[in-house]
Amino acid sequence: MDKYYVGIDTSNYTTSLAAIDAGGNTLIDLRKILEVKKNQVGLRQQDAIFQHMKNLPLMIDKLSNIIDPGNINTISVSVAPRTVKDSYMPVFQVGKGQAFILSSILKKPLKQFSHQEGHISSGMLNSPLEDEKRFLAFHLSGGTTELLLIDNEKDNFDINIIGGTKDLNIGQLIDRIGVAMGIRFPCGRELDYISQKGKRINLKLPMSTHGTWANFSGMENYFKKIYGENIYYREDIANTLFYCISQFIIRIVLEASYLYDVKYILFIGGVSSNSIIRDELLKGLNYNDIECYFPNTDICTDNGVGMANLGRIKKGHVWEI
Repeated sequence: MDKYYVGIDTSNYTTSLAAIDAGGNTLIDLRKILEVKKNQVGLRQQDAIFQHMKNLPLMIDKLSNIIDPGNINTISVSVAPRTVKDSYMPVFQVGKGQAFILSSILKKPLKQFSHQEGHISSGMLNSPLEDEKRFLAFHLSGGTTELLLIDNEKDNFDINIIGGTKDLNIGQLIDRIGVAMGIRFPCGRELDYISQKGKRINLKLPMSTHGTWANFSGMENYFKKIYGENIYYREDIANTLFYCISQFIIRIVLEASYLYDVKYILFIGGVSSNSIIRDELLKGLNYNDIECYFPNTDICTDNGVGMANLGRIKKGHVWEI
């Protein structure tokens, strides 16, 4: 009899529900991006919670029509942004509550993880990193820009933040430049498409790194300024923006690789799906003998697949229900 692992994630911008089998094959991957009004650069928590409350029951109903709920092995859910003290965001309470109800009714084990662990898990799935004991991971999104040192222990990941941003997250930077250009939030996908039509501008780009840490607010001001001057095509500005971001990341990763003697890195989060950033990272890091791993672009953004996989391979944490 087939056994299924179900994962639920209710992040700030996506409702996700997925199921995988015992071999790690994805059977169901349901997602709905939350609606953000035009010219706005985010969602209030209460608005996101309301949309999750509408979306998730419909997804659970669809799940029950595709697989036999009696064959579910484990239900896993994200309950916090990160596995650190005081990490909390109200949106995760929606998924947590629904997962608890499912677990109680079906009499199936419930495992709790962080949203970040879900990204790591989905990126590792069916890759050589599953067997690596130690590697780096760079979580690049609107809410997070963190360089992580991962010890892939049997029960759970041991995650330590060793670098990243000191001010603005990379996803925030991209969205702010995109909104300034008249693109609807979230802007990453559209700005990526636009950048493919452009070419890099030969300018002295602002680069502020301190070991494994960086500041990005200067880049926001810089790129808004050159866009406002109406000298360059926005396609070229977008192309140059992503190139500049990639060079920041390369500097930080090279420093971390030297400091911690680690030659493997996994890139996770929505920003890691960007085509220019991916290409530049592969070129720059592979040249320095660092092995890069990227999830498929459709799994870089928020999803329930990584949460389902965590239920299959890890023990989970204790959070109060």
